[in-house]
Amino acid sequence: MNEIWHNPRCSKSRIALTLLKDQSIDVNIFYYLEENISYEHLISTIQILSIPVIELVRTNEKIFRALGLSRTSDDEILIQAMLENPILIELPILVLGKQAVIGRPPERVLALFK
Repeated sequence: MNEIWHNPRCSKSRIALTLLKDQSIDVNIFYYLEENISYEHLISTIQILSIPVIELVRTNEKIFRALGLSRTSDDEILIQAMLENPILIELPILVLGKQAVIGRPPERVLALFK
């Protein structure tokens, strides 16, 4: 699976996608706010990223606090919150087979090609 989790309204996501296109790197675009994210898709992506769940969560979003979440919240609670409120997912995420990276800064997406 080669894909970028993308939000056209996010400047970092737009920059990452442009960097990939400028390098003629073809990936599927997953519009994570418009398409349904399955539990399996999210879990698989977290596993490929090899990061703690909380590192994929945008903790500065108002909804994070409104839901009563914290950095010490249980992983399953955080996963469910991201599924129900995908704006909580940090992005852009680039997945290339068994490798993945969060594109913060956007130039990190190119690291998978070196």
